Amino acid sequence: MTSFTLPHELHGDGPHKVFAVHGWFADRSAYAPLLPDLDRTAFTYALVDLRGYGGAKDAVGACTTAEAALDLVELADRLGWERFSVVGHSMGGAVGQRLLTVAPHRLRRLVGVSPVPASGLALPPEQWELFADAAHQPENRRAIIDITTGGRRPAAWLDRMVARSLAVSDQKEFRAWLDSWAREDFHTQVEGSLVPALAVAGALDPALSADLLRRTWMTWYPRAELHELPSAGLPHSRLRSSGGTPIAMDETPLELIRVVEDFLRADGAGEVAGANEGEGA
Repeated sequence: MTSFTLPHELHGDGPHKVFAVHGWFADRSAYAPLLPDLDRTAFTYALVDLRGYGGAKDAVGACTTAEAALDLVELADRLGWERFSVVGHSMGGAVGQRLLTVAPHRLRRLVGVSPVPASGLALPPEQWELFADAAHQPENRRAIIDITTGGRRPAAWLDRMVARSLAVSDQKEFRAWLDSWAREDFHTQVEGSLVPALAVAGALDPALSADLLRRTWMTWYPRAELHELPSAGLPHSRLRSSGGTPIAMDETPLELIRVVEDFLRADGAGEVAGANEGEGA
């Protein structure tokens, strides 16, 4: 077990503990649009920075989903959280699924917002080049964000998203994360998990689409649910089936909060804490 502690900030003081894990392009500030309207009496949210981002920008590590899952368990121990849920965006959704392999008995509920499947994503050569070079080419980051939000966002917003991404991420570790979330396949280790798992997809997202999640997430998890956000993401041929995702926190924050918190609230006191013991070893 690592002794590294993920930088984090706490919001709320509710009994249901929830980790919020960011995606490839941002640190924990990605969740800022949601903060004013979260239910702070029902939930305590811990927004974290993964290695290579934000407060952990200079942290040494492998920058893999497996390492990040162990980092979350370590932080849960430090916070005194015996059981908790996880909300993960894109790459963060893969991190959440990795928890099913290291601490399934501690995970109450799992939410993936445009989550990368546990099987990773196969990117065609030209798309791989676009994503790999985004580590050191700001114009690639801008192109990915623009395309995966439908080419309809203001230029100033795109520039702000790119500037934030560059400011909060380490170039080398940003690139290392790509190898993990896109190329690692651990789905056989999580198949059959009974942890309730919600996938939230943009209805018109061509990348991490509802159809892809039906073939992966909904097939692997017996207690899985799928919700499509009607206004997040628009189709574009260049990144069809790629790893780009709509940014639901910015595009549809209130709808996202409602869907996610309704799902988390469904975890009643009657659910058996040890229901998942022995799974996903």
